[in-house]
Amino acid sequence: MHRLFAELEPSITVTEQNLADLVRYFLRSNIFDVTELERLRREAVPSSGENATAEEAAPQLTEQTENVGAAVNTLVVVDSNDDGTIAQELELEQMRSTLEEAIVKTRSTRVENRPQLPRIALSKRNQGLNPMLVTYLEASRELCETDSIIFGAALAVCRIIGAKLSTAGRATGQSSAVPAWRIRIEERIARARALIGRLLQVRQYQAKDCAHRQDGVCWDKC
Repeated sequence: MHRLFAELEPSITVTEQNLADLVRYFLRSNIFDVTELERLRREAVPSSGENATAEEAAPQLTEQTENVGAAVNTLVVVDSNDDGTIAQELELEQMRSTLEEAIVKTRSTRVENRPQLPRIALSKRNQGLNPMLVTYLEASRELCETDSIIFGAALAVCRIIGAKLSTAGRATGQSSAVPAWRIRIEERIARARALIGRLLQVRQYQAKDCAHRQDGVCWDKC
């Protein structure tokens, strides 16, 4: 099978083990039905009417057809020793799909509408997404984009382990939540305005008192 693939696709470098794992993954996932596999098998056999006569091409065509058929039949047989590797590949593919979906959803969701994430214990399974984040983080050029990637990864971990997400304390679609930093700043401004108002009142009172004293002095002199 590997020799046949190298003849058909000489520009692609792949090991025999990786090629066998990919084919087994395609067969188990039912990505291609029987009709599609048959069509691909026929397309894999090159046409022999361009550079050779029909008599010279017939044995070659028959041999290639037999090789392709033997390769397909060989791929159907799955070694039980590779079940662990295939299961791991399928799990990684599912994790990658969940991560991509979570990042896309996070990008389209307002910050105040994001769910609250629970505390999750550190484990090797939770850290399985770390190598996948390298591609996204290297392509990120903005802080908001990086924030969406990190939050999407945390959301993907919660989905993978089946953790429950809470939306308590978040804003609904009709009302928008006010950030805590904005509330603190507005409270400080309100206290400063109240203090300034009291200081102005004291200053005005002192000015009036001083004016009355000056008037009294003038009347005494007169």
